[in-house]
Amino acid sequence: MASTTLTRKDFASDQEVRWCPGCGDYAILASMQRLAPSLGIAKEKFVFISGIGCSSRFPYYMNTYGFHTIHGRAMTIATGLKCTRPDLSVWVITGDGDGLSIGGNHFIHTLRRNLDINILLFNNRIYGLTKGQYSPTSEQGKKTKSTPMGSIDYPVNALSLALASEATFIARSIDVYSNHLQEVIRQAAAHRGVSFVEIYQNCNIFNDGAFSAFSERDVRNERLLELEDGRPMLFGKEKREGIRIQGGKPEVIKVGQAGVREQDVLVHDAATANMTIPFLLSRMDYPDFPVPIGVFRRVERPTYDELLQGQINTVKKQKGAGDIVKLLKGSQTWEVH
Repeated sequence: MASTTLTRKDFASDQEVRWCPGCGDYAILASMQRLAPSLGIAKEKFVFISGIGCSSRFPYYMNTYGFHTIHGRAMTIATGLKCTRPDLSVWVITGDGDGLSIGGNHFIHTLRRNLDINILLFNNRIYGLTKGQYSPTSEQGKKTKSTPMGSIDYPVNALSLALASEATFIARSIDVYSNHLQEVIRQAAAHRGVSFVEIYQNCNIFNDGAFSAFSERDVRNERLLELEDGRPMLFGKEKREGIRIQGGKPEVIKVGQAGVREQDVLVHDAATANMTIPFLLSRMDYPDFPVPIGVFRRVERPTYDELLQGQINTVKKQKGAGDIVKLLKGSQTWEVH
């Protein structure tokens, strides 16, 4: 167990933090450094693994073990590490470009395997490190250096993709909503199996204000829907507006109007095996709906690393411990001339 005397300073490295002034990555880093001492994990058991991108500088700034890998391949390194060292708390730090473009295939298969790691995806809907090209999550019509006439691509919905991949823990938060972000990450860390957290993160240089319509403090109450397990999906300053499903589609209703009661509001159930409601929630977006944040899905399933270790143990009981020298000199080898 981690020492109770650990503080945020213990998790801050001596490296100069080199992000643009005002970048949302600072807020996410601060949230992680504040939270880490309270997770009950020994400091030497943390490993942060990243690919390439602004977000991928993260391991330098955590005073833990870390690995800055190559573009889109953080999850392959994380898979190998977790399978050989299941005792470690492995965290993948990635971005919408790194994780959903070149790393998209690894993203899907890591989630479906239910590897016991935590994935934090910083989504700023732009390529920041390479100076402002459109990314897989950029909205249609986005004008950038690589799409001067506007993007014609349909954007990837990270949560919908995670649901389609049957990830066992799926959540969303916002960089500047620090208390909420820390609570979501805390729940992700406690989950046994893969946890995926999408974090809306502002790039104030190349995509400033991408989420300000619903993330700013003065509009959050009216435009964010905070999902709480077992509670009705109410939002607004007075919590009188809610979500219900009508004809297989979500709609906004107002309690007290036209005979609408609070009982008519949909109650959130993150543990349901039915992914229809979480999927509908993942498709809700401002301005037609409030933007859902919180835990969308939390279910239990055997993890990939557990199943792998089970296979290894079974083979050892049947055939004994392996002999690498015998394997290399055995009849199943061949020579290249």
